[in-house]
Amino acid sequence: MDMATGEFAARASAAPAADAPLAIEARGLVKRFDGQLAVDGIDISVPEGAIYGILGPNGAGKTTTLRMLLGIIDPDEGTRRVLGADNPQDVARRIGYLPEERGLYPSMKSYEAIAFMGALRGLPLDEGRARGKDLLDGHGLGHAVDKQIRQLSKGMAQTVQLLGTLVHRPKLVVFDEPFSGLDAINQGRLEQLIRGLADDGTTVIFSTHVIAHAERLCEGIAIIAGGKVPYAGSVEEARDRIPAQVRLETRNAEGPWRAALPADTRRVGDFWYFPLPESGIEPLLKALMDGEAGIQSLSIERAGLHDAFVAIAGEAAARDMVADNTGEPA
Repeated sequence: MDMATGEFAARASAAPAADAPLAIEARGLVKRFDGQLAVDGIDISVPEGAIYGILGPNGAGKTTTLRMLLGIIDPDEGTRRVLGADNPQDVARRIGYLPEERGLYPSMKSYEAIAFMGALRGLPLDEGRARGKDLLDGHGLGHAVDKQIRQLSKGMAQTVQLLGTLVHRPKLVVFDEPFSGLDAINQGRLEQLIRGLADDGTTVIFSTHVIAHAERLCEGIAIIAGGKVPYAGSVEEARDRIPAQVRLETRNAEGPWRAALPADTRRVGDFWYFPLPESGIEPLLKALMDGEAGIQSLSIERAGLHDAFVAIAGEAAARDMVADNTGEPA
């Protein structure tokens, strides 16, 4: 995905206000295929202008959930409301969707492919052609405007499909595993683009099995495991489910200060690790100093989203996520 940053420069996206209207609200979504339960009672709420991540291993139900939200398939049970409409198809022209299964007509020229995708969302072809050329030029692909898709590199073709998803200027953009197959540089560029969309007021939802992207980008997440959502809420609240950890290094190995350490303290090499006490760090610091611990270093480390995912979804789901990332068996 050979994307220059263009107009989507990296900026810190402001989180939507707590009372922001909802772009998506889903309650009790259930879907079965051939009698097998694929999605089991999912609830999701996404404020307008948010960047929202749906996390889970392959096969957890992420794609099925997105397709129900978009009206591509209907739920067997439950309700969904998208951009104020009970039927997502009524607002399809205001939505951009990049599926995990990518595909373009190989004989189409780049700008025509973008225009064609816009036309599927109601954008007049002539306007789509003009916007397509501008988008390609703005993303470093001006030289590829008249090239056929079959003449492009894989990364360039991915960029064309992404621009086709955005050409009609949707208010809601849904990406299904958008980072798959991208190298580190183009993953970073896509993150910049997502931030830029949110800065412009567009709601962005993406599914992923790479937790780092969600941790860097998202205000809110839904964790899906086995077709259920054990957690939906803010990234910060998910991380706060695990107490912050204190890492302590002392000059003295023994002394009265040892009595101040919590009972679940563990020692690894030269460091002591334990959860941050509910009373805070100040009383502990005083006890350590009074007990002549000889503090060499002390840091408080918040739990990462990966640790929160393990605590919420379980070790098995976390192993599946790792396997999805590496391509190796869990």
